[in-house]
Amino acid sequence: MDFEHSPRARELLERVGAFIEQEIAPREEGYLRELLAREDPFVALPVLDELKEKARAQGLWNLFMPDEEHGAGLSNVEYAPLAERMGRSIIASEVFNCSAPDSGNMEVLAGFGSPEQRERWLVPLLEGRIRSAFCMTEPEVASSDATNMQATARVEGEEVVVDGRKWWSSGVGHPRCEVAIFMGLTDPQADRYHQHSMVLVPLATEGVKVERMLSTMGFVDAPGGHGEVSFTDVRLPVDAIIGGPGQAFTIAQARLGPGRIHHCMRLIGLAELALELACRRASERVAFGKPLANLGGNRERIADARIAIDQARVHVWHAAWLVDRRAPEALGAVSQIKVATPNMAQRVVDMAIQLHGGAGLSDDLPLGAAWTVARALRLADGPDEVHRGVVARLELARHGKGSWAS
Repeated sequence: MDFEHSPRARELLERVGAFIEQEIAPREEGYLRELLAREDPFVALPVLDELKEKARAQGLWNLFMPDEEHGAGLSNVEYAPLAERMGRSIIASEVFNCSAPDSGNMEVLAGFGSPEQRERWLVPLLEGRIRSAFCMTEPEVASSDATNMQATARVEGEEVVVDGRKWWSSGVGHPRCEVAIFMGLTDPQADRYHQHSMVLVPLATEGVKVERMLSTMGFVDAPGGHGEVSFTDVRLPVDAIIGGPGQAFTIAQARLGPGRIHHCMRLIGLAELALELACRRASERVAFGKPLANLGGNRERIADARIAIDQARVHVWHAAWLVDRRAPEALGAVSQIKVATPNMAQRVVDMAIQLHGGAGLSDDLPLGAAWTVARALRLADGPDEVHRGVVARLELARHGKGSWAS
């Protein structure tokens, strides 16, 4: 396998990097400070729209989409370094219209949506005119096991009736969020892989209510955020179901594979930023008559961080390569990186915070937010325990043991 960047990926990487340095970096801190200073941070500030218009005009738009009709037509291996570069910035992914949950929702609509669904929702999402949310996790059950799901999407004649309560519904706080993809139980008598459906629910529909926005260790992740949403007797035409009733599991697996790779590559970019800040601090800050780099094993910590980041990067590239080839081994590889990368990023950011002392905990630096992102991604898209379970079952099966041995 060859991980050298393709000419197309190399060209886009240079252009994305230049845009971030010249356009985003000079304005990012001011944008974030203005957002945090507002009583209501769930607003669309003009500076972000200006950056998006510039990015789109330069063709740096929808870079994650794997087909040239809707995006750059890159493979997962080709997109990986772009996602890493965006990961060094809190807002870059959104500026390039490559941020979750919109990216995953767009891939779902492109792959499974009907022509009418794509026209109504995919086109404005691709153009950046609206935002979207993803509603799967529920407050009353362990949502890592979809068979626990209590929310329902019942088919009644020509209607689908949506009921339930979701939380950690990503993107729902954005003022331009117009639609949510809702996952609910349709047929409890079907086999476990065909019980659930995904439904496109316009947020303006009667019975939909954003109950509250949630903070993550003090961070609200505005302007998209994560909310708790109730759905009470929400009635929609049956053609609001994506791919037909009972297809949610198939759609979810298609959505989450590339999405997990994107998350991991962005985390590697975040870890690179943390390591860069740590090296600067260790070189410039003096304590007890010496630079911090010469105290208390800090050189070894910096070296370990470099080793861990490089290991994770190749690990993720390998998983992307397997997904691109639709190899059976991709299932285990994606679960491996989903465990390894957030844990690596959390350790590297924690080391950087320690070197910065009190400053590392403040909003003066991005490290507190970076640590929170890494910690949250040990739960999002499946907790560590679930992915370790997949890896273990596959490994045992290789030796003829366990339920997957056959």
